[in-house]
Amino acid sequence: MTDNRRKLIANPQGGLMKSFVKQLKLIGKLMGDSRVSPFVKVLPIAALAYLISPVDLAPGVVFPVIGALDDAAIMWIGSTLFVQLCPDNIVKEHMEELEMITSDSDDIVDAESSDINDR
Repeated sequence: MTDNRRKLIANPQGGLMKSFVKQLKLIGKLMGDSRVSPFVKVLPIAALAYLISPVDLAPGVVFPVIGALDDAAIMWIGSTLFVQLCPDNIVKEHMEELEMITSDSDDIVDAESSDINDR
């Protein structure tokens, strides 16, 4: 993979939560794109099914910390692998669209305020 791809996926500009939300939006857009293979679309669905299924590799009752970590690891691996297996040009297209939407909402308005009672 190219270094360009890594920059598109892990953009720390704006914090962890903003990056997480952007990744979820990207996955949603890729899932709805007909150009992405249906076999690749199985990955995030399978990861989500594992998360909600009663079957667990490391049950939280027996291993409290490890039980939560394995669920998080499966979700992370499933989502990352899904984005990596999607065609680069489609991922780039959707990322640019998300960047354009995000940059429009991050505009700063330079203005002065005044108190209504001063008039």
